[in-house]
Amino acid sequence: MGRLVIISNRLPTIVSWEGEQLRFKETAGGLTSGLGAWLERQKAAGRDYVWIGWPGASVPEARQDEVRQGLFERHSAVPVFLSEAAMDKFYLGFCNRTIWPLFHYFPSYVAIDPEAWEMYRTVNRTFMEAVRAVLQPGDEVWIHDYHLMLLPELLRQAFPQLSIGFFLHIPFPSFEIYRLLPQRWRSEILTGLLGANLVGFHTHDYSEHFKRCVRRMLGFESRLGTVMLPDRTVRADTFPMGIDYQLFWDTAGSPPVAAEATQLQASLAGLRTILSIDRLDYSKGIPRRLAGYRRFLELHPEWHGKVVLTAVVVPSRIGVEQYQKMKRQIDQMVGDINGRYGTVGWTPIRYQFRMLTSTPLSALYRVSDVCLVTPLRDGMNLIAKEYVASRLDATGVLVLSEMAGSAAEMTEALIVNPNSPDDIAEALQQALVMPMEEQVSRNEAMQQRLRHFSVHWWAEDFLRVLEASRLENVRHSRAWLTMERGNDLLEAFSAAARRMLFLDYDGTLVPFYSHPDQARPSPHLLELLRELARVAEVTVISGRNKSSLDQWFEGVPLLLAAGHGAWVRSPEGHWQQPVPIHAEWKERLRPVLQSHAERLSGAFVEEKDASLVWHYRNADPGLAALRTSELLDTLTTLVANLDVQVMPGNKNVEVRTASIHKGAVADRMLAAQSFDFILAVGDDLTDEDLFRALPDTAWTIKVGRTQSVARFSVGSQPDVLDLLERLVSACRVATR
Repeated sequence: MGRLVIISNRLPTIVSWEGEQLRFKETAGGLTSGLGAWLERQKAAGRDYVWIGWPGASVPEARQDEVRQGLFERHSAVPVFLSEAAMDKFYLGFCNRTIWPLFHYFPSYVAIDPEAWEMYRTVNRTFMEAVRAVLQPGDEVWIHDYHLMLLPELLRQAFPQLSIGFFLHIPFPSFEIYRLLPQRWRSEILTGLLGANLVGFHTHDYSEHFKRCVRRMLGFESRLGTVMLPDRTVRADTFPMGIDYQLFWDTAGSPPVAAEATQLQASLAGLRTILSIDRLDYSKGIPRRLAGYRRFLELHPEWHGKVVLTAVVVPSRIGVEQYQKMKRQIDQMVGDINGRYGTVGWTPIRYQFRMLTSTPLSALYRVSDVCLVTPLRDGMNLIAKEYVASRLDATGVLVLSEMAGSAAEMTEALIVNPNSPDDIAEALQQALVMPMEEQVSRNEAMQQRLRHFSVHWWAEDFLRVLEASRLENVRHSRAWLTMERGNDLLEAFSAAARRMLFLDYDGTLVPFYSHPDQARPSPHLLELLRELARVAEVTVISGRNKSSLDQWFEGVPLLLAAGHGAWVRSPEGHWQQPVPIHAEWKERLRPVLQSHAERLSGAFVEEKDASLVWHYRNADPGLAALRTSELLDTLTTLVANLDVQVMPGNKNVEVRTASIHKGAVADRMLAAQSFDFILAVGDDLTDEDLFRALPDTAWTIKVGRTQSVARFSVGSQPDVLDLLERLVSACRVATR
């Protein structure tokens, strides 16, 4: 098993100097503390790891080798050296002034700074080079968070077979919010994330938002949580991050914490305690929380002198004006509440603006009757989980925002709207009067869940799904028309005496267009087909009508099959109808397709000799998915006793006479002549009939990643043209 390469913006260890002496200090945080314990288990089990990231300070070039060696020897860490100017534009700029507010639904705070965006791109490339320098065969890469969203695709381009996982620790916003980014930025970020084999999110909503943005902005559909790219698949899934449950439980029961908890309880003098602890950030909703507590005191004077809010605000981004303004607002609100409701012997809010180490934090968790966690938007929020894990007697009440990712798991908490002071006030009253039996019942259920779904389980589950995603792509790649297999095809083509090519049209010979009439063959394609027709029988089988194909391929000696075989034209230009067309069913189904088209802007109905086609390529993808499902349900009932087939295609639904299909065309042609080389290429469901009709020795190729009976696949329509060009070149070489 190869190493696990963890990549994050910051290393779990930061460097500093005391004079000339180099110092290494471990940092605190959910990712660092959670993954740290798990990684040690991995190392003990024999799997090595390396962690790549910024070392927390600008390092002079003369000291970089020393820092690099010290970090690797002591902490298995590889530093990415960035200048202060780069960090200013990258971290403080694009990450914290653009992505952070946008992904947390604060669009008015978003800065659109092209220089910051370019620095974000540059730093992601710098990380890619750092990974390239240490990567070894068999390594598995796990990238973390919004600072490095371009990195997966950069690595994919450099290492196509690399196993890459990405996890986003903040929310992924809805389409309407995400689209506020400039078009190029938002597309490049999505493309960057799709470089991974697996993209993980804390909640189902976040993963659904991501897939919808991919569909709306890049046009890639998803099936069962898998994004279908032209050449591979990407899994987008939900992995709620846990905590090191046993660590918090053991810490809460340790003698130092017990001693500090005893001192805290003595200082509280019998008051019921509500705990609020958060980093200074507008997404945490601290002012709204204070407003909710003020409303509680206003509505429930019976609690005056009997309850206290311990409000701990952890300093963060002191130099940012928005945070300084928020700090002043919090200070003022605390002063106003204490001034209005406080007495000589009672202060309603005990306010601390400082960082807490694990011992005093655990003591606060132990003594607080209520934990008030009400962010306006939060990816997960581990404080809620830490509080519950620290309640040794299973008492206490968690009041939790419905906007926190953890709310999806911790359903036994009192769930509130963090924007509503009345919701918060009502929840505080309910929490303070809740019977002990109910508290224990709720907390024991959450503790059991947290114990099982710990950070260790989270990491193992993510890597398990990552490996499954990698293997799924490997399984599909076995049928990929690689260069080696392509060479085998060319050799078989060159050696054959009688050759037959069956070629689909839309999506195979030409790309898809917003309207079918725009898809005329280019002069280059016509010349390719002329050259191939000199050495092989070439049949273009399309669902299009015969007049369009006749006009577009006039003078080109091809066999044309229009309407999937309803009409066939000889290379000399003569059309005939191989089988009678019975299309009385159209009168019954045409109004159905038309009515569904009228309910979807951009949809329209195309009529062919033996089929009706409902097109929705120009429609809104989200509404189109709904309308398509409705149409298919309706048609399934209506065609039960008719000689027709309903064929969902690429942005269309086709209803056709059952006896007329591409496979029937191939059957007639192969019955009349024998060939020692057969090639068939197509991109949608109608081509499956053709693939099935051909012998096992035929070279059958599906365009795209969708499931198929074809032997091989190519990524996209341009790959088909490349193949035809190679066939033409092989013909030229053979005739010299």
